[in-house]
Amino acid sequence: MTELDESRAKPQTDDVDEDIYAENGSIRSDFLAMVGAAIADRDLLFLRQNVASLHESELGDLLESILPDQRLALVKLLGNDFDLTALTEVDEAIRLEIVDQMPNEQIAAAIGELDSDDAVYILEDLDQEDREEILAQLPFTERVRLRRALDYPESSAGRRMQTEFVAVPPFWTVGQTIDYMRDEEDLPESFTQIFVIDPTFKLLGIVDLDRILRTKRQVKIETIMRETNYPIPADMDQEEAAQLFEQYDLLSAAVVDENGRLVGILTIDDVVDVIQEEAEEDIMRLGGVGDEELSDTIPETSRSRVPWLLVNLLTALLAASVISVFEATIEQIVALAVLMPIVAGMGGNAGSQTMTVTVRALATRNLDIYNAWRVVRREAGVGLLNGIIFGILIGIAAGLWFQDVNIGGIIAAAMLINMMAAALAGIMIPLLLDKVGADPAVASAVFVTTVTDVTGFFSFLGLATWWFAIS
Repeated sequence: MTELDESRAKPQTDDVDEDIYAENGSIRSDFLAMVGAAIADRDLLFLRQNVASLHESELGDLLESILPDQRLALVKLLGNDFDLTALTEVDEAIRLEIVDQMPNEQIAAAIGELDSDDAVYILEDLDQEDREEILAQLPFTERVRLRRALDYPESSAGRRMQTEFVAVPPFWTVGQTIDYMRDEEDLPESFTQIFVIDPTFKLLGIVDLDRILRTKRQVKIETIMRETNYPIPADMDQEEAAQLFEQYDLLSAAVVDENGRLVGILTIDDVVDVIQEEAEEDIMRLGGVGDEELSDTIPETSRSRVPWLLVNLLTALLAASVISVFEATIEQIVALAVLMPIVAGMGGNAGSQTMTVTVRALATRNLDIYNAWRVVRREAGVGLLNGIIFGILIGIAAGLWFQDVNIGGIIAAAMLINMMAAALAGIMIPLLLDKVGADPAVASAVFVTTVTDVTGFFSFLGLATWWFAIS
């Protein structure tokens, strides 16, 4: 069992005394069967002992694994024992499906027990009317904090931040700070830093807890505080904030408003979620499937895929029109019809390789205007080298296959041309899309494929037409 598996293992109960996960990381089928039977039998004792006690991430996995009708019945049976934090671990469609069936009173009661970032994560997907009704049932201070977080743009640091933090004035002593943390009940469950603020809540600095513990009680906070490392504007995009964490190896960071006032903190556990979400989003968009999730219905999935498939159809018609120009040549030399998909296919794959590297480099900001030309030269060199290698290989194979050295030479030259075009298209198209403000992850694949198809067909059939016309 791996370290991750061991961390997932649950303490023994009367009914289930094993890890709920199988070796492949999915939830054990026998546990799913037991939960399904308990739901059908309305066995509240089993559900409270073995389901309500699960960690939020485990409960989230369970909700995604059981049937939709079982999912809703489980939440209803658990009632107030259901951990609403688990909804931050499931697909958006499942989250909305569950909260739509829960009374707003129950949601409000559960929201009050959540960390502010988890509460915002759930509230932001609700209808405005339901959201306001839920917020109206919360204490004034908490309601104000949540509304302020919800006012920040979606996918911003302000939406991701926690509004629970410890802040003290600079003139306090270490002793006063320690006494405050001991006596105050409304503090975060866990924290590693104390923020130093002025009367207007403007951020002045931070003090690590270990520094507090090693300093005498009479020492003032202002003498041991240090400047805040890389405070994050609340309206900064969450992906940019995650890049700061990665670049400077941060565990937490202060979030400030436009006036430099402390409004919250970002912690590494939230940033890990952001990194995973952004990586998944880039991968999905490269495949032209947008924000599709496994829990989406057939019509929803189809609707998310149709637009780019339609664009692909139009670009395929463009490639087909290139082929039609050389119809007479293809009729005379059947070998061309057999071989031309190879040129286009190899170019498409080479272009996809370059495009994937480029899009990821743009997303992580490793590629910019200062090093773009160097990378373009490198990719052009790679395209030239690979074009020579595969041109020679396919040229020899085609020449032997059709017993015609002319066919071999033509396809070798076309392969070289298309591999060069693929390499250049794979890097230039994402760069141009990024320059004009479009998302390279969304649009690059279609344009790169179009370039390699058109160039591959035109170079191969054009060279064949020219060569056999002069020979």
